[in-house]
Amino acid sequence: MSVVENVPEKRAGWHFAERSVLGLVAVVAAGLGFGTLLLLVRYNWAPMLRLDQHLDDRLNAAVAPHPAAVAVLKGISTAGGRGWLIPLVVLVCVLLLIRRRTRLAIYLAITGLGAALLDPSLKALVGRVRPVVADPIAYGMGNSFPSGHTLGSTIVYGALTLVFLSLAHGKWRWWLVGAAALLVFAIGLSRIALGVHFLSDVIAGWLLGLAWISITAYAFRVWRREAGKPATPLAEGLEPEAAPDLAPAPYEKALLPHPWAKGAEILVGWVFTFGVLYLVGYAVTRWSPPFDDAFPRWLQTFRNPTLDQVSWLWSKAGDTHAILAISLIFCPIALAVWRQWRPVLFIVLAMFGELTLFLLSAAATGRPRPEAEHLDGTLPTSSFPSGHIAATMCLWTAIALICMGRIERWWRWLFLVPVVVMPVGVAVSRMYRGMHHPTDVLGALLLTVCWLSVLWWTVRPNAEALGARADLEHPDRRRERPARQGRDGAAAGSARPGRAAGAARLRPAAHRDAR
Repeated sequence: MSVVENVPEKRAGWHFAERSVLGLVAVVAAGLGFGTLLLLVRYNWAPMLRLDQHLDDRLNAAVAPHPAAVAVLKGISTAGGRGWLIPLVVLVCVLLLIRRRTRLAIYLAITGLGAALLDPSLKALVGRVRPVVADPIAYGMGNSFPSGHTLGSTIVYGALTLVFLSLAHGKWRWWLVGAAALLVFAIGLSRIALGVHFLSDVIAGWLLGLAWISITAYAFRVWRREAGKPATPLAEGLEPEAAPDLAPAPYEKALLPHPWAKGAEILVGWVFTFGVLYLVGYAVTRWSPPFDDAFPRWLQTFRNPTLDQVSWLWSKAGDTHAILAISLIFCPIALAVWRQWRPVLFIVLAMFGELTLFLLSAAATGRPRPEAEHLDGTLPTSSFPSGHIAATMCLWTAIALICMGRIERWWRWLFLVPVVVMPVGVAVSRMYRGMHHPTDVLGALLLTVCWLSVLWWTVRPNAEALGARADLEHPDRRRERPARQGRDGAAAGSARPGRAAGAARLRPAAHRDAR
């Protein structure tokens, strides 16, 4: 009987040894491949140099005459740059910490830090110059070997795949791995096609990235064993038991009841908002008030280099890049904290509706810019309403509405500060720079009030806030605290009834006021 029982155990042990040997072989092969390339590049092996230059010349001749292909390649390449990878790693680490997965956050941070240190160190050591092509379409900073974009994307996207692999099941795991591998391959290929790296630079980035991920994954598994965690196949992810915490919104019910009816209501509200903007825009365009041009010209009298720079910074705070960046930061954090998609949907609809309303209203009214010097040059859109101001108002007001209805701590009032400060700063800067009239600011205010009112009554972003389980208040994650002794000797708080996580501090405003 004992012999029969030992058969599965021996078989499992053999499979484990087999996988370990194969993994070791893969790591050693990647390391040896990178070392070989390093030596060939360092000592200028002529056949490889000829192949590198020939491939760059051929791709440059094929890509350079096509601006659309160049734009696509630059977009793909951006996904491997430090300006994208570093914020991505930081944001995911914050989300993991919110979900109380500290071990995974540390793994991702250390793995990403390795990529940040390996790239400049090796480039300084090798000192290889960038390719020279007939028709340059992109430029890279620093030395060429290895490709920093390829190395960074291999490490970061590989590490993210290992972290979130436990969320996928069956064949979906291979789809996830394949998607990450395809993205990393496309980034490497884009660096060659843009003429900023050689083929050997890109291959070296792939090999070194694979070796570093393998080393850190092994170290993580050793850490798990030392912490008393069971050994699991790497195909199930670094921490399979973290899957419920990594799921975006496991506790949410229906996102929106009666979605078709809600969609119709939102569409009607959008048309109504557009009608209001068109009527007001038509009026101020045909019968412009006297103060409308006078106020920007008056602000122009205060111009100096210092105020010009300050106004430029305030103006940038309301442009598309800044608004999109803030949205991409807030939405994942809100999803991690409250585990609900409805606040994210509210933000997405608010910003998408603002953009479409602004573009169509500006096209319909066709209002000219103020008769003042335009520090931002000629813009493709008309003056009414102000897109910068409307986007700023919509974003910060939507964030405040969500947070004020879900947080009961005193600091919830701090979310009102950017609701006032940010639009005022952007509005003054836009008028100071001669780009908008005061009535354009009025148009942005009307857009914000009408559109957010429509979304507030249709989406109701805080309708399920009473049952939202905020990770910051998770009862099953709190350590059992010893009961405090009351004055009569009884355990204080021992008869306290249970309730939904975070109900006291994450209650909608309506419930607070009803107490």
